[in-house]
Amino acid sequence: MSSDSVEARSKPPKPKKSWKQITLGGLQKLGRSLQLPVAALPAAGLLMRIGQPDVFGKDGLGWDKLAAIFAGAGGGIIDNMPLLFCVGVAIGFAKKSDGSTAFAAVVAYMVFKSVLDAAFVDKVTTKAVNPGVLGGVIVGLITAKVWEKYHRIRLPDWLGFFSGRRFIPVVMSFVSVLLAVVFGYGWQPIGDGLNSFAEWLSSMGAWGSGIFGVLNRALIPFGMHMLLNTFAWYQFGSFTPEGGEEVHGDVFRFLAGDSSAGMFTTGFYPIMMFALPAACLAIAHCARPERRKATMGMMMSLALTSFVTGVTEPIEFSFVYLAPALYAIHAVLTGVSMAVTWAMGIREGFTFSAGLFDYLLNWSKATKPALLIPVGLAFAAVYYGLFRFVITKFNLKTPGRESDEEIAEMEKENFK
Repeated sequence: MSSDSVEARSKPPKPKKSWKQITLGGLQKLGRSLQLPVAALPAAGLLMRIGQPDVFGKDGLGWDKLAAIFAGAGGGIIDNMPLLFCVGVAIGFAKKSDGSTAFAAVVAYMVFKSVLDAAFVDKVTTKAVNPGVLGGVIVGLITAKVWEKYHRIRLPDWLGFFSGRRFIPVVMSFVSVLLAVVFGYGWQPIGDGLNSFAEWLSSMGAWGSGIFGVLNRALIPFGMHMLLNTFAWYQFGSFTPEGGEEVHGDVFRFLAGDSSAGMFTTGFYPIMMFALPAACLAIAHCARPERRKATMGMMMSLALTSFVTGVTEPIEFSFVYLAPALYAIHAVLTGVSMAVTWAMGIREGFTFSAGLFDYLLNWSKATKPALLIPVGLAFAAVYYGLFRFVITKFNLKTPGRESDEEIAEMEKENFK
């Protein structure tokens, strides 16, 4: 018997994961897969903004045809967001996915949507059942699991052409028919429940906005914030613009001109453009003198990223595990920002995140957007003072405050 086989037998079996670990891992994986379709939204927002009447349209340069081209291009992305979420989830959730996974997801969603449009139309409103982004996510999840299980299947010789990856679009066509029937008969109470929850949260006003802000930041360390965001930004609530189609979610409602939208987006601007960059400055100022210059360069690059694009995770992960209590305060203060801006009547949306790019892009659609600057400066002062006090008071090992031994150990690990 070879030594390799002896070693293989002597290895202890891997411990089985608990259902909690499996569930958490699945939710985290789903959250990561939702980031792919969201990446298309900045392009949609920019194209739609250029196509507005006050830019290239009749109230701007007067190039109506060009404005219509850009507006149509942006609308093409937004109108097909359920399909993009379906494909993104299928690719991100399936192990070792490839182009055939995406192709199967497209086929599955086309069948799903066509069945709903053909067979499940409300006689009063003449509108078909529309699960929106949630429907796309569910179709994508099912496609991913079916692809994982059957993409290597071998059929009899006379059906050999449909073996392997070619089998998935075929089987998903029939699965999607059944899924569409289930949604056709069962979506109404689910949709009504989601809308009722959205209305309840909206009726809470500033409190509802604040609760969302706290939960949003609290879920980031677990990688599950995108699940919450997907429902709030792309599913909750509905609005039908004049002469247009019904849209769902805080983000799409704002872009479509709903003056009541922005409840789940506005309050992020003071945090992402002002507060967290101020926290970066505090971290740099608290660094050891000999490392302050290098730390300042690193933290200011993160601050600039947050200010311009609204991407904050690199900043937050620099202290979330070092100082969980400080991160908890950050989550609460994010909720406070959400509540304060909503109570002040400020309404501002975004396509990607609450950075300078979206702030300027959506200025003309926003309500009282200029007030976000003084509010943001106030939060910046609070964050700078709070971070500097907590870091020095409790000697937290934030970037730039590590000992020489810790730095040597990190360099050793990186070298490996």
